[in-house]
Amino acid sequence: MASVLAEPEMASGGRGGVELAGIVKRYGDGTLPVDGINLKIGSGTYCCLLGPSGCGKTTMLRMIAGHETPSEGEILIDGTDVVGLSPRARGTAMMFQNYALFPHLSVRDNVAFTLRVRGINKKDRYREADRVIEQVQLTELSERLPSQLSGGQQQRVALARAIITRPRVLLHDEPLSALDEFLRLQMRSELRELQRQLGITFIHVTHTQLEAVAVADQVVVMDRGHVVQSDPARTVYAEPRSAYVARFMGGQNVLFGRLEAVEDGIATLRDEGGRGFRLRLGGSVRPVGQRLAFAVRRDHVRLARDSAAPPAFNAITGLVRAVEYQGTFVKVTIRPDGSGDKDDLFVAYVEEGDYFAAPIGIADRACAWWDLDEMHALAAD
Repeated sequence: MASVLAEPEMASGGRGGVELAGIVKRYGDGTLPVDGINLKIGSGTYCCLLGPSGCGKTTMLRMIAGHETPSEGEILIDGTDVVGLSPRARGTAMMFQNYALFPHLSVRDNVAFTLRVRGINKKDRYREADRVIEQVQLTELSERLPSQLSGGQQQRVALARAIITRPRVLLHDEPLSALDEFLRLQMRSELRELQRQLGITFIHVTHTQLEAVAVADQVVVMDRGHVVQSDPARTVYAEPRSAYVARFMGGQNVLFGRLEAVEDGIATLRDEGGRGFRLRLGGSVRPVGQRLAFAVRRDHVRLARDSAAPPAFNAITGLVRAVEYQGTFVKVTIRPDGSGDKDDLFVAYVEEGDYFAAPIGIADRACAWWDLDEMHALAAD
């Protein structure tokens, strides 16, 4: 039984700390899906790699797993460079998007298959398979074929098959994308709970912002082969560093203005439509005339019917273009006055009770405003 329960061949006392140092992936046609990434993922962290299609997140996952080799750089797991080692030797396991279950094998045999390939005797591999099947709550279904299972149950089988090898790092490629909304919510909660129980590092690729924020300790936002922000989930959502991150994560309005003056760390800005904004800059020094970007959270915006005298600063007036009921809040989209860009929209999330106490409809004029402390400066993209 010792061979079943042994730690991965890569000797270390760690539990899956991952570091990427100068990682580049270059293909023969000149494509550069990953370009000079430096990233640290702590031991026992649930990390989500987040970004649009083609940003390099799956390529990065496959390099950590050992299914692709970087063109340059080092991949360290618990301080050991694992480039060139097999997935087994580096202590990783990967759960694929399509689950890749054997249709002719039972749940039990699917889960035990990796141990069978490693030469573990039937009694020991079934004992270990039963242990992990119980962990993912499929004991009563252990003799069923994959075709007799729901999508969520098939995912649990794939998960059990991955963790039976006792990896230090478990890698997930879009693990929830094939599930309906109800199952997706259920399974992301179960993945998070299982990660806590196992105490190992999970690295999870997704393009869904709310999924990443819901499960991750660390969210890594990627764009065109680069990491543009790596922080705790709440920081990435509430304090995006750049206009790109703010737009991609959603939940933020991104605005621009040229610096007119700074007094006591508070900047006065003016946008092309003549609207004035006041923004806290802290200790940073910016030249007058510089164009600055800043973000305002949609749920920190107040909204009312347009008045004759809107606030002089930190306010947007315009026509309401869309109203969407979201359950606990109402999403109200405004086309700001003077906007010549059809994509230049401002969004307010209005608490349900507040909205229906004084509803504003499509084509109504509205004024949105916010406090100075509800906005923060963004770095240039």
